Amino acid sequence: MEQIKWTKLALKDLDSIDDYISQDSTYYAQKTIENILDSVKILLAHPLSGRIVPEFEKKEIRELIIGNYRIVYKIYPKKISIVRVHHAARDMSKALKLVR
Repeated sequence: MEQIKWTKLALKDLDSIDDYISQDSTYYAQKTIENILDSVKILLAHPLSGRIVPEFEKKEIRELIIGNYRIVYKIYPKKISIVRVHHAARDMSKALKLVR
């Protein structure tokens, strides 16, 4: 795989996560964001390492579970697009309408 691209929505999700966790701890907010960013790098070498998103059941739409977050991504021939970063306890159905 050549590159990982982050959608505007996924970047907005990261900002929201950072803002929320920062209310209690800027340190843990930074560590959480770093963990998410570092974890997606594995997709360059292993794009199929995430599971197929159950809400879609399409092999090109997958997710990594990192802590409490679902990192949803779509595989294209030469790139991976990070579509959403979503807390696992929240309803994903509305967030995923934009992925199709």
